[in-house]
Amino acid sequence: MRTLLSGLGLLESPRWHDGRLWVADWTAGSIGRIDGAGRVRTVVEHKSLPLCFDFLPDVPGGEALVLASSAQRALLRLSADGTLTRYAELASLSPHGPNDIVIDGRGNAYVNNVNFDFAAGPPAGDIAPGFVALVRAGTARIVAADLSFPNGMAVTPDNATLIVAESYRHRLTAFDIAPDGSLSNRRVWAELGAHSPDGICLDRDGAVWYADVGDRCCVRVREGGEVADRIRLDRGAFACMLGGDDRATLFVVAAHWPGPQRLLRHTDWDGTVLAVPVSVPGAGWPGRVSAG
Repeated sequence: MRTLLSGLGLLESPRWHDGRLWVADWTAGSIGRIDGAGRVRTVVEHKSLPLCFDFLPDVPGGEALVLASSAQRALLRLSADGTLTRYAELASLSPHGPNDIVIDGRGNAYVNNVNFDFAAGPPAGDIAPGFVALVRAGTARIVAADLSFPNGMAVTPDNATLIVAESYRHRLTAFDIAPDGSLSNRRVWAELGAHSPDGICLDRDGAVWYADVGDRCCVRVREGGEVADRIRLDRGAFACMLGGDDRATLFVVAAHWPGPQRLLRHTDWDGTVLAVPVSVPGAGWPGRVSAG
């Protein structure tokens, strides 16, 4: 394992696109691309917490970027001139802003929402108000509900299955994807014991890598829950992405976590980007650059 970058803010939403790793810096309110020299080039600035993004398939360069703005409760798309334009409105779905986003190979955007004020602390009882919305042709609708803090998401290479990390239920949950983008056949993909999955990605063997903040690790798990690999860190792992020219490098964004109540006022972040070589390359979305 090697450190690519250190001394950054709270990083999230790593994506591999156009031969580069992209990350969202929640502290700085920006999305940047890491160049070959290991420097972050800011592509767009947008103050939002959360701030996650993904890329439309078969669209070159930064114009493919779509970000989920919690601040505006909308999806915004990066234009050629560097400005952000409205891609879809989400305000009618919830009084709270979106969390994570994944865009499949057909251009369907899946956006989830924990549906409560995370910074104020979770509500009492079983926390299951979260949902996943489908954005298609500029229109958003809820396609899955009763999710307990939906977090990272991934779509299989055949566009047939969406996998969602339910952080507060300590599991990965899967859905079949219909041709129109609707979700059905909800099922538990893997129970994770006491682990709380955050960001996730898929590999070519169909396994999922998930990041775990509280247990300071990244774990590779197969359908059914068998643990195939574990990478231990000295700080919380927030998200991970398989990238590199052969997609056989696991990029992990990590930082010490102060807890949700201190999230908005915490300034002493120590965000890092780590790179770990793996034997099985990445597959599916996020990370695949085209539908072909």
